[in-house]
Amino acid sequence: MAGRGGLNLTHSEPMERFLGRYGEAGGRLAPIIEAFSPADLIAWAEGLGQETFVGSSGRVFPKALKASPLLRAWLGRLSEQGVVFRLRADWRGWGEAGELIFDIGGGQIERTRPDVTVLALGGASWPRLGADGAWGAMLAGQGIAMAPWRPANSGFDVEWSPSFRDRFAGEPLKGVAVSFAGRLARGEVMLTRYGLEGGALYALSAPLRDAIDARGEARLMIDLRPDLAQAQLAARIAKAPADQSLANRLRKGANLSPAAINLLREAHGLQLLHEPQALAGMIKAVPLTLTGVQPLARAISSAGGVRLDEVDEGLMLRARPGVFACGEMLDWEAPTGGFLLQACFASGAAAARGALGWLKAPA
Repeated sequence: MAGRGGLNLTHSEPMERFLGRYGEAGGRLAPIIEAFSPADLIAWAEGLGQETFVGSSGRVFPKALKASPLLRAWLGRLSEQGVVFRLRADWRGWGEAGELIFDIGGGQIERTRPDVTVLALGGASWPRLGADGAWGAMLAGQGIAMAPWRPANSGFDVEWSPSFRDRFAGEPLKGVAVSFAGRLARGEVMLTRYGLEGGALYALSAPLRDAIDARGEARLMIDLRPDLAQAQLAARIAKAPADQSLANRLRKGANLSPAAINLLREAHGLQLLHEPQALAGMIKAVPLTLTGVQPLARAISSAGGVRLDEVDEGLMLRARPGVFACGEMLDWEAPTGGFLLQACFASGAAAARGALGWLKAPA
């Protein structure tokens, strides 16, 4: 699925800011990501013959803008190194003697006792692709504490008027800034029938979700023209001929799309103020009440999973020596923009180092 969007591998922003994208988990993830950094991930991809480039937003993509060439090269190299893939085998947990149990189809069960196990089972936000988090019950049954699954990088509900919803669902708001609880993000927001989604909103997904969980709603502010100060915007609006309709003045003076103009009316009331300074203030502070979060199955990623204090520095499960966990099955979240895949790759590398250390440790 990530490959459909160009395969945003990582991001080019400075490490201190980069690590801040992981919220409360940032401190725990910092040494993991520093040990397999964005530069390391880029070098790994280019070592597989896939050149990368930095987009205008700082995101890093392979030049092919899709996953398949990188995936084919990766699988080819693993096969050359002797890796054996056992596909269509469904892991069913551990047996009484600690062995791994697999359903290999046709009513057949296979049991195996590996020297070391790395679990990379994914999160819970793509059930139709198999990532439904059902494995959580198996780990919880082993005494491993799990944080509940919650949607991350998800859309939010807004109670639109029927006329606004029917006319503008599917329209983008480009180059806006959204803010909540002292946090600000810029980018694109998409109007939907249920409310809002989009990259700028995903950057605030966690605090918005938590506020809605706690209070039943969250008040989001949107600045439709973040590149202009209010006084500059007011001056531009004032230059538009006074005999024109308000919609034309907003379109020409403030460079607002029909969707943005009608969002102003939706948020502030149908009767907008005409005085330029007041109107500019409305444009730079559009209040919207978010009343719900889209369900987990509609989210890009998930929060929750194995609590980070359940794994040691090498990402080994404390309750299951010799078993390591990585990726979205661990309890962390991040906005889209390359931060998700970076932490997945970095934690995979950390689990691999931990597994190698376990194999080399004296019996």
